[in-house]
Amino acid sequence: MRWRYVLHVIGALVACVGLTMVLPLAWGLYYHDGTAAPLAMSMGITVALGGIAFLVFRDRSHKASIMTHREGMAIVALGWFAAGAFGGLPFYLGGTFGSVVDCVFESLSGFSTTGSSVLADIEAVPRGLLFWRSLTHWLGGMGIIVLSLAILPFLGVGGMQLYKAEVPGPSPDKLKPRIKDTAMTLWKVYVLFSALETVLLMFGGMDLFEALCHTFGTMATGGFSTRNASVAGFDSAYIDYVITVFMLIAGVNFSLHYLVLKWKPSAMLKDPEFRVFAGMVLVFVVILTITVYVAGNYDNLADSVRYTSFQVASILTTTGFATADYELWPGLAQAILLFCMFVGGCAGSTGGGMKVMRIMLLFKQSYQELFRLIHPRSVSHVKMGRTVVKDDVISGVWGFAFLWVGLLVLAAFVVAATGVDVVTSFAASLACIGNIGPGIGGVGPTDNFAWMPDAAKWVLTFCMVLGRLEIYTVIILFVPEFWRK
Repeated sequence: MRWRYVLHVIGALVACVGLTMVLPLAWGLYYHDGTAAPLAMSMGITVALGGIAFLVFRDRSHKASIMTHREGMAIVALGWFAAGAFGGLPFYLGGTFGSVVDCVFESLSGFSTTGSSVLADIEAVPRGLLFWRSLTHWLGGMGIIVLSLAILPFLGVGGMQLYKAEVPGPSPDKLKPRIKDTAMTLWKVYVLFSALETVLLMFGGMDLFEALCHTFGTMATGGFSTRNASVAGFDSAYIDYVITVFMLIAGVNFSLHYLVLKWKPSAMLKDPEFRVFAGMVLVFVVILTITVYVAGNYDNLADSVRYTSFQVASILTTTGFATADYELWPGLAQAILLFCMFVGGCAGSTGGGMKVMRIMLLFKQSYQELFRLIHPRSVSHVKMGRTVVKDDVISGVWGFAFLWVGLLVLAAFVVAATGVDVVTSFAASLACIGNIGPGIGGVGPTDNFAWMPDAAKWVLTFCMVLGRLEIYTVIILFVPEFWRK
């Protein structure tokens, strides 16, 4: 492990994070809300320290451009924690959040697109800090590393190690021969959809500031809002449906969006993962609509469709926006939403959770084992569409599922040990490791994480990064063999 090289690249990433603080600084100056000074100080400190690390640890040897697989994973994992730490500076210097743990929690909740918050009164926070809070979502949605690969040429060589370590899903799609071009292509699609949603939200009555903040939360499947009541605060069916559509767009593999934009719509319809995802959305919305309507939660069928479709999209894509308190819904509706928390979005999307592709492979492999019991001499393979899935991919999915569930249970035990009740401990751990945001119990859609002990917040903060980087990239740092030659 060449630590000089690792710190050199992390320094560049930290400096990039610092430069993006100029955007909330502009909003702070525009609104004169007192955030210009803390944002300017945060930007100066972050850019300076990142730049110093980049220059001091620069390696001019011929091996400087060759990145090993282990170094790529170390850079991504440590780079995310560094981004979270420096991203919390504006919150700390702004004086809104108070303790260090709350600032880091909110920052990494943003970068990891989790959306869990320690804020009790969001509307009391100055707008400069609110914009930075939402911008961390947007940057983390497509990924800080992928952004850097798109704009920093010196990461072009060896960039695939960073891309594989960060991009969600069992097998990241490489759309272009050069990884830098792939990263740029994904960001162009991301920016295009973000711009379109911003315009549509402004047509619905939002001003530019709120439209941008909610677009960042939607396209990154993050869920930070500028209102205490989240999206419900706008009380607009139009806004609800616009955000619902774009949450579902963000929950689909962005490679498919690229192909559709290249006039290849059949690629999306032929994709087995997309068909299952779309089918789940349709079935769950129908069941929940009937359930809440029969139970009398809403007076008419139109409202039932509106609120259930929004919450299914929000929870399944792990966005976490809320227009209703689903803890007041019947048990069946809550059970379906709990299942959605485990599933998450598609591979290659900005959504969290285990991913639809992995759930499909687990079901297919389980069925194949049953088939072999009946036909022990048969030769069969697990297929995704017409493609045979390799055994090492299946093994990786099973390993991921075991680690995901195991770490979820472990985190729940640790959080419970801090004095939090069992239901809330499990729900909070699931909400953070699945990058969902709200859960049930004490962290439901109308609650927050502010009341939790500091020890629990540190554990949940770690879980957010675990979930965002798909477990392996972070947990491998704790394996002794990783550090041996």
